[in-house]
Amino acid sequence: MSFEFRPGLTIANGQLLSGTGRGTEVHAACFLPQRKVTLDTDLIERPRELRRIVAHEVFHFVWWRLGNPRREEWDSILTRERREGARGELGYSADVLKEGLKPADWKRLSLRWRHYRCESFCDSAAWFFCRGLHSEYTLAPRFRRRRQAFFESLLDGGPLSI
Repeated sequence: MSFEFRPGLTIANGQLLSGTGRGTEVHAACFLPQRKVTLDTDLIERPRELRRIVAHEVFHFVWWRLGNPRREEWDSILTRERREGARGELGYSADVLKEGLKPADWKRLSLRWRHYRCESFCDSAAWFFCRGLHSEYTLAPRFRRRRQAFFESLLDGGPLSI
């Protein structure tokens, strides 16, 4: 896996751009088949945030190789949270996607749902491994404990494949 830094990262029309000022600002992007992560140079000056973003991006590779049984466990956690009225998330990317879900997305496992569950997994992994306080950690502690137990059990299974 390789990492590179580029200034002024944005996404426009599905493309990662650097230094153009066009599109939606992002901290990072990963390219799974190429096994590459691109990070915004601004993160160099913010080591705690860099650590959190790198953890998030690395866990995209873990999700890619996780396998259906573990993904279904994660789905069960998210579905239970929804039934119990959980609000908030453990990162901005998952929070935005969660807010955009419609009831039908949960029922038919839409593309929006699949994107959300991946981002919630990666944001939760970054929270689990980096801890500390962050304004993006808005999920209630009782729901965090379930996610923590999931990641603890994931680690009990041995090394994670990336």
